[in-house]
Amino acid sequence: MRDYLDSYLDHLKETRSGSDNTYKAYKRDIERFLDYLKKEGISDLDAIGKEDMYNYVEYLRSGQNTKGLISDATFARSLSAIRSFFRYLNQIEVLKVNPVSSLKSAKVKRKLPDVLTFDQIERLFSVFSLDKPADLRDRAILETIYACGLRVSECTGIDVADIDLDGMIIKVLGKGNKERIVPFYPRLRDLLRRYIIEYQTVYAKREEKALFVSLKGKRITARSVENILDKASAKAGLAVNVHPHTLRHSFATHLLDNGADLRVVQELLGHENLSTTQLYTHLTIDRLKSVVAKAHPHKK
Repeated sequence: MRDYLDSYLDHLKETRSGSDNTYKAYKRDIERFLDYLKKEGISDLDAIGKEDMYNYVEYLRSGQNTKGLISDATFARSLSAIRSFFRYLNQIEVLKVNPVSSLKSAKVKRKLPDVLTFDQIERLFSVFSLDKPADLRDRAILETIYACGLRVSECTGIDVADIDLDGMIIKVLGKGNKERIVPFYPRLRDLLRRYIIEYQTVYAKREEKALFVSLKGKRITARSVENILDKASAKAGLAVNVHPHTLRHSFATHLLDNGADLRVVQELLGHENLSTTQLYTHLTIDRLKSVVAKAHPHKK
């Protein structure tokens, strides 16, 4: 079974289906499933039936193999990973049936994302002193994420060659290895130009293509960006829980608040489905309702 898992994971990499995080999550989910089969004494894939899958669902829901009960989202993703694994086994004709096909995923209620107000964004950026090289780099990273609505992996993946400062556009490599072009505003252009001259040319090794680099001259990691944001948000006194995706959420919400077309925002974010982008319209509506509830003379 482990050999088939390795083959499936190679298939995911070759087809570049999903992000690195999705790949790692699917790997964990299927390994957990195979461990369960081993524990139950099931060593033959053909021997797996619907009853075994129902038992596994109960096992997952019980939280026996985790630190507690899993969320609906985690449960749904686990089943999605196993379905995908069995579909692959069907495709390579290892199995003729898919015992997971009859299982229904949990309905996941989508939580509205946390966003920062424009004033909070500016307060966050103001904690950096642009006269300090490290601060200059950190501010450039966070403002690039916000200005272009990037995922943190997209930001860390940017190469110097991907940026057109004169045209104020960035080529971004998103999920599924899909490229998109995202424009940005003049303030970020000036910030990136200064960063490249004062920091990137000093710390980046000549063979390093990455735009954002560490003090050692290597491409900066997503974890480093998270640490930068944690320290900056604490220094700015932001009471909300801020992570890199908060900046992406804020980008989308601020555009919609100011009248941007939903499909344009979809394209800028690199969403495959419009329904994903529509989540932000609900957030915008809730914000409008909140303002009316507080300010309207008939609020009582």
